[in-house]
This record gives sequence, C-alpha cells and structure tokens, in this order.
Amino acid sequence: MKSPYQRKSLTTDKIVDKALEIADAEGFEALSMRKLAGALGSTAMSLYNHVANKDALLALMLERVTEEISTPDIAGDWEVEIWQRAQSMRAALLRHRWAPPLLISTITMGKAALRDIDATLGCLITQGFSYAEADWARNAIDSHVYGYTMQELNYPVDPHEYQKAAAQYLPMISKADYPFMHGAAAAIVNGRYDGMTDFSFGLRLIFDGLKRWRSAP
Repeated sequence: MKSPYQRKSLTTDKIVDKALEIADAEGFEALSMRKLAGALGSTAMSLYNHVANKDALLALMLERVTEEISTPDIAGDWEVEIWQRAQSMRAALLRHRWAPPLLISTITMGKAALRDIDATLGCLITQGFSYAEADWARNAIDSHVYGYTMQELNYPVDPHEYQKAAAQYLPMISKADYPFMHGAAAAIVNGRYDGMTDFSFGLRLIFDGLKRWRSAP
C-alpha cells in the first residue's frame, strides 16, 4: 500500500503521462481508470481528485497531443509555417495512433487547440487570405493529414511488404477484367514501383492549388 506521502505526490500531469503511455502502447480502448490507477500504484478514487472522469482525462490527453503540433508563426511565410505544421501534425498522430479518430470526433477547447487554430488562421489571414479562405485552406490541409494518417495506420499491408503482398494477390486480379489494377500490381512485383505513397505529394498538390486559387482573377 502506498504511504500518505506517496499518495499526495500524485498529480494531474503524472496521471496524464501514464494515461498517454498506456494508450500509446495498447490503444485508448484499453485504458480504464482502474487500470490507470493500478499503473500509478494508486486507487481509482485518488484519480478523481485530479480528473473528474474519463472524458475529462481524454480532453487532457488530446490537449497534450495537440501541444506537439508546431504552432505557425503569424509573421512567417504562410507556406513554410503551414507546411511545417502539417508535417508535425502527422508526426504527432503517428506517435499517438489512438488519437486521430478521437481528435476528429471530439470538440476540444483546450489552450493548445485554440492556440493552434488561431495561429493557423492568423498566419493565412495576415498574408491575404480572407477569413473564409483561411478556414477552407486549414480544413483542406487537416483533412489530408487526418485522412492520409488514418489510412497509413490502418492499411492491412505493411508498406515494406507491398511487393510480397502484390505477388500473392496478382493471380487473383484478372488481367482481362481489371487491366490497370493488374498492371499496377505487376509493376510492384517487378520492382518498377515500390507501392509507397507519399504524404508530401498530396500536401504539395493542396499548396499548389491554394496558390493558383489565390492568384486567379
């Protein structure tokens, strides 16, 4: 049993640290207040002195994930700043594989989330985007980050196993019925293409589109 001194040493930061550790290793579904308390050598009731419930804990965890996203410099070049933000967002989501679907489906009002939105909009608006255009641009970029990352995390074939998988499935793809899909799989089998998609390729298309859109009459 923990001593009174050890129980008093429990803090909100320590609770969130351990919750992130469990979720990163096992997924958010595996996290319970009882399991978390056990990992901290405490009791579930002790946790409630610091976090109201699991929803409150989730909000704090998502806030931590958001803090890992690079905050754009409002006075900086929008392409450089927003590009860096998108890359850092993807990196944060890959570190916390449980987070993407929860960030998409949860309205977060923590300081980190508000700071990220305000700085992103500010970086765009101060360089000529209207409020509507800045919001559309941010949503287009975020949709690419979330969509690409979630597919990356959930795709049934490991990227480094594409060639082996393509060789396995190639006989099942009728060349007569699906000639282009057959050709694509054959290209991977023959080593002409490694099957690896590129996050930056799609991001660059969005950025190029935004620049053309802004320069159009």
